[in-house]
Amino acid sequence: MVALVIGVLIYALATALGLFLGNLMPPVGRLGTAAVHMIIIIALALAAYKLVIWRLGEWPHDDLRFTRFLPELGKGIVIGAVLFSAVVAIAALLGVYRIIGRGDSSGVLLALIASAILPGFMEELLFRGIIQRFLEELLGSWGGLALASLAFGFAHYFNPDATARACLWIALEAGVLLGGAYMLTRSLWLPTGLHAAWNFTQGAVFGVPVSGSPATGLVRATLSGPELLSGGGFGLEASVIALVIATAAGIWFVWQAVRRGQLVQPWWVRCRAVTAGA
Repeated sequence: MVALVIGVLIYALATALGLFLGNLMPPVGRLGTAAVHMIIIIALALAAYKLVIWRLGEWPHDDLRFTRFLPELGKGIVIGAVLFSAVVAIAALLGVYRIIGRGDSSGVLLALIASAILPGFMEELLFRGIIQRFLEELLGSWGGLALASLAFGFAHYFNPDATARACLWIALEAGVLLGGAYMLTRSLWLPTGLHAAWNFTQGAVFGVPVSGSPATGLVRATLSGPELLSGGGFGLEASVIALVIATAAGIWFVWQAVRRGQLVQPWWVRCRAVTAGA
């Protein structure tokens, strides 16, 4: 738990410093300012991770190795885009999602920064690279996955149109999907790519609200019908369609992690094993 607290504090300090330094920069237009802020925040968080965070805990290991950056990030981007495209396709077949016109491409690059790259990297660093990792060392893989997923889901509680059910479903679909990807690869690049592509595809491509936040996409679309299918104002992430598709993919990742022997036992089980072998 000490490593978890230290990791979260260092992450918070790096993020706060990034926000402070970003606000000191002269404005260079909305897109340029967003890009500068993103670069500063990610650079400081990455430096904090590389210098301190990965060295903490019982088993120091680097989950952001640059040699795995391109292949795993690329896989994550493809998988995330395909998964949410499948959600939209099913919603369209059920009459829940409907395109009503052309969208506005002028905000696509801003959405790439604000709703995809920045939250994809920063949230995965926090929830998988710090919270899940250090809870796993204490409680084992199942406890770490469950608590990190719940923390991730209910971190969305104050988003527009969020409900307890929407947060719980985010915990199940995204928590298990992203946490399972981390368990399988022991790397943050795959879940980061998944997270970023999921957000970008739903908002900037299909015009669906991103966790309740309004989005302007390449197309203008509406969601209608039963809230269980449409997700209501929160968007398709709160729909049973996304719940089934993303959770199924997450279970597959977890199953593969189990097959490959990637599970970590709780610390008390490990202690008993050491005592028995002494």
